[in-house]
Amino acid sequence: MFALQNEHRERKRSSCCSTAVNDLVYIIDGSWSVGFSDFDTAKQWLINITSQFDISSHYTQVAVIQYSDTPRLEIPLGKHQGGADLLQAIQSITYLGGNTQTGRAIKFAVDHVFSSSQRASLVKNRIAVVVTDGKSQDDVVDASMEARAQGITVFAVGVGSEITTSELVSIANKPSSTYVLYAEDYTTIDRIRDSMEQKLCEESVCPTRIPVASRDEKGFELMVGMNIQKKAKKIPGSLVSETAYTLTASTDITESSREIFPEGLPPSYVFVATVRLKGTSSKLPFDLWRVLSKDKEVQAAVTLSGKDKAVTFTTTSMTEKEQRVIFKDAEHTVKNTLYDGKWHQLKLLVRPRQVISFLDDQQMQEVMLDPVEPIYINGETQVSKRRGTDATVEIQKLRLYCDPHQSERETACEIYSNTKILLVIVKVVFLLQDTMQKYFPPTEILYFCHT
Repeated sequence: MFALQNEHRERKRSSCCSTAVNDLVYIIDGSWSVGFSDFDTAKQWLINITSQFDISSHYTQVAVIQYSDTPRLEIPLGKHQGGADLLQAIQSITYLGGNTQTGRAIKFAVDHVFSSSQRASLVKNRIAVVVTDGKSQDDVVDASMEARAQGITVFAVGVGSEITTSELVSIANKPSSTYVLYAEDYTTIDRIRDSMEQKLCEESVCPTRIPVASRDEKGFELMVGMNIQKKAKKIPGSLVSETAYTLTASTDITESSREIFPEGLPPSYVFVATVRLKGTSSKLPFDLWRVLSKDKEVQAAVTLSGKDKAVTFTTTSMTEKEQRVIFKDAEHTVKNTLYDGKWHQLKLLVRPRQVISFLDDQQMQEVMLDPVEPIYINGETQVSKRRGTDATVEIQKLRLYCDPHQSERETACEIYSNTKILLVIVKVVFLLQDTMQKYFPPTEILYFCHT
């Protein structure tokens, strides 16, 4: 029985985070300031978010705490082992009313709810989502610090104009830009639904970190995960400060998908590759990156074709075997072509129903996607593969970021032509720093060029 369940887990990792192994606890404000109508809206918001998870003893288990003067455990952790039953239970929660004791509710979650999990050794993520519409009437700092000390990731969702930003920051993990969310009021809370879903998926699916500038970004450093730095020959990169690697026909970059993407892919992500295509790689088509199922079916792939001056993104489809999006690298669209033998940065921003391509920070095309199917992680993930053999390519960067907003922060400043422009800007700032530094600190500009 265990083998069958394990095989199911290996095969059914979704391109969203439905099968992540989470203990997820909602801590929702039921004080008088919320009101009956808005409380119903908050419940529906929880239902919408929870629907993305596979609710079972093997995947995500959910608990719900409603709080006012005292916390009330509405749904014990793991009580409902099916999605339909859980969603109905959330819908049936009755409004409490009372004052706002948020700190007490967080402490209750730590001491009595997370600790009650029957599968503590198996859970990969312990997540709390605190929803409040006002300032707490007790201290939230100690309880929140204890939650984080026990490895619980805390999100804080503030609703309305009576919230205190500093309090939300105290409750949530850092950075607050990731773990604190705001809604204007309960009627507009659904506007942050996609953001909340994405952040929960990032927390569930993307446990690893990529060092970027002054912080870490959740994602997959494929240069390391795919062992490219160990298997390929080191060469000079696009700048003196950069290192790249040559992948030849004899360099087999293949790893188990379970090792690279153990929880599948998030619903949105940013694929970034800095490459130089020379020789046959600038002419013949090859897969720069691909994820294959056990049956060798493509789950995700980025294919380059110098002959057609095109980039093809392949993903799954609910109606067809797969779906492909072709981006034409036309010279009238971007200043340089990907296939001119120089260093270039290719970036794909992938969302559930959309993919946008960029070359050296210049947008190429935006194409809509059909709904995708879950991906299989029981096969292999590969880099630089041509049908029947390996392709020769020079790679400096190969990353997959989980936060779609990283597309805006990840610039192509490592490309020489872009760096020259950036250096001119930095020089101007330094020359004018006496009058401008308080508005445009040089470190802020240099930040964008950190790779």
